[in-house]
Amino acid sequence: MWGNKKPKQTAQIDSLIGQNTEVKGDVIFSGGLHVDGKVKGNVISVEGEDSVLTLSERGTIEGEVKVPNVVINGTVIGDVHAMAHVELATQAKVHGSVYYNLIEMAMGAEVNGNLVHTTDKSVVKMKTKESTGTDNT
Repeated sequence: MWGNKKPKQTAQIDSLIGQNTEVKGDVIFSGGLHVDGKVKGNVISVEGEDSVLTLSERGTIEGEVKVPNVVINGTVIGDVHAMAHVELATQAKVHGSVYYNLIEMAMGAEVNGNLVHTTDKSVVKMKTKESTGTDNT
């Protein structure tokens, strides 16, 4: 419409976390991941430009997301790092910052944090206790 093409995204779902499933720990995947359940941990794709995370309106992620292409319609409690494209659908709720190259945001989507445009597609370091200065010694 504006002369911009959407990035190539795979419609194939290689992995599924079902509605009645809760995963505790990091999820590392390639290809397409669809989340209807709950993930308590980081969601990370292996290197490559074609991985896609789809979080449905029933899904929740409590942790950081680091995936090139992200479609969110559920809740993320943590930062989202989308090196290529992020789409925030009408029921999306992000409690954290969104780092993006291209973004689409529907009316009703909510971001409780910063929107940060990045053109650098290099690896984004994830937060650790050491880097946040929460050491109590």
